[in-house]
Amino acid sequence: MRVTVNGSMGKMGATVVDFVKAKDDLTLAGSIDMGDSLADSLASNPADVVVDFTRPEVRMETVRTILFGGAAAVVGTTGFTPDDLEQIKAWIKETGKGCFIAPNFIIGNVLMQQFAQKAAEYYDYAEIIEYHHENKVDFPSGTAVKTAELMCENNKTFNPKTNDQVANVEGARGGDFEGIKLHAVRMPGFVASQEVILGAPGQYLTIRHDSIERTSYMPGVYMAAKHIKDRAELVYGLEHIL
Repeated sequence: MRVTVNGSMGKMGATVVDFVKAKDDLTLAGSIDMGDSLADSLASNPADVVVDFTRPEVRMETVRTILFGGAAAVVGTTGFTPDDLEQIKAWIKETGKGCFIAPNFIIGNVLMQQFAQKAAEYYDYAEIIEYHHENKVDFPSGTAVKTAELMCENNKTFNPKTNDQVANVEGARGGDFEGIKLHAVRMPGFVASQEVILGAPGQYLTIRHDSIERTSYMPGVYMAAKHIKDRAELVYGLEHIL
């Protein structure tokens, strides 16, 4: 499988490049970063799959370039809206190339989301705290939002009776997603961690996952690339192929 890495000089992109070079069944077709043209690279060095870990603000332009450049897309960039996903489906239909988008490619993290979704059936109080390195530009993380979305599929009422009346510092209770409080921590030392705290009278449950190296993303990226290479479909979330 021929793989082009978009964002190859970033921390995640560089990890993907190293992974591709080390795998016997993968070939590095191209490595693209700022100042390079993804479209030109795909025209001169065709790829089966482009793995993209770049910036949210260019997410749609990047996906369009990949699909119309003749490759399938594996995208770790976050921020896609329902309208974005509908547009991508139209591009897939037009090009016959697939797109795999995942807020998180770490298998353990996806399992954590599924555990939290199940636990949400039994707990009405829930908060999510996510921890990332200081260079992450968006907050809360796509993983935290995805976790909250899954939890809301199983419970429509969270934190019904918290007595939040006096704010000594505005925003201290975090963001609000259908009642679930979301908190984002940004500082050196973290790669990607998240904990979901669920409470009920006399007990609380904490579900936590920690990624300490970016290599933890690679098995999920590899699974996604193999899955989408020859499929003209949109997959949103690694949980669909676990």
